[in-house]
Amino acid sequence: MEKKLYKILGSLLLIIFCLIGFTVNSEKDRQALEVDFLDVGQGDSILIKTPYQQNILIDGGPSTKVLSELGKNLAFFDKNIDLMVLTHPHSDHVAGLIEVLRRYQVKKVLMTGVLHTSPDYLAFLKELENQKTEIQIAKGEQDIALGQDLTLKILYPFKDVSQQKFDELNNSSIVLKLVYKNNSFLFTGDAEEIAESDLIAAKTDLSAQILKVGHHGSKYSSSEKFLEAVNPQYAVISVGKNNDFGHPHLRTLDNLAQRNIKILRTDQSGTIKIISDGNILQIKNRD
Repeated sequence: MEKKLYKILGSLLLIIFCLIGFTVNSEKDRQALEVDFLDVGQGDSILIKTPYQQNILIDGGPSTKVLSELGKNLAFFDKNIDLMVLTHPHSDHVAGLIEVLRRYQVKKVLMTGVLHTSPDYLAFLKELENQKTEIQIAKGEQDIALGQDLTLKILYPFKDVSQQKFDELNNSSIVLKLVYKNNSFLFTGDAEEIAESDLIAAKTDLSAQILKVGHHGSKYSSSEKFLEAVNPQYAVISVGKNNDFGHPHLRTLDNLAQRNIKILRTDQSGTIKIISDGNILQIKNRD
């Protein structure tokens, strides 16, 4: 009986030590900034893990696949989302967020609050109400300080567009710039040439080493002038394999290639991880 008890206690101690070791290693890994472009199929979802132990989720893709991706890219005990961002209410960005709201502790949601009546968006709004989640309406020239030398800048839309109706929702997309010391990322949602032109005309500082290509690489985004303004080293395209939309478009790929911008695609590489210490970028593909 005593031997059996010792075996059980020994097993429990081993599990505890393993968990402690896992936690310590996880904390060590979080000394850098990590941006994960999640493989959610034909849609967008980006997980940002900061050196200050914050989790930020930008969009959730078209389905609950985002849950399995979060499970793979967060520690099993980590069920906190400090900031959720919905760039715009199209289903390939909002649908996955509904279940995330139910399964994770989401502290705040950043969104535009534009009018839209799709079932997925209405379900998302209902879940926000059920969870009593804090909501921040996005407008330009807002900076979210995340820690020393780490800032999330809201570049677009320039003003509060809540309760407004858009004929083209893509151009209501929230555009964000994440700056960590000497490294920067530009997240464009599905912003198309109209929004790109607005940003350029406003003399917005768009320069970034990493560009999340707008609208899954469609021909309506990533104009030559916009790419010139951003001047990225890497362009990440979040897109589904063999999708029905012909994304990414050859024109966009050509525009990127002509500028020697390295292209990273979730349909080819799976989830794409970019790790920054504030000076050096490391690119890691899960697959």
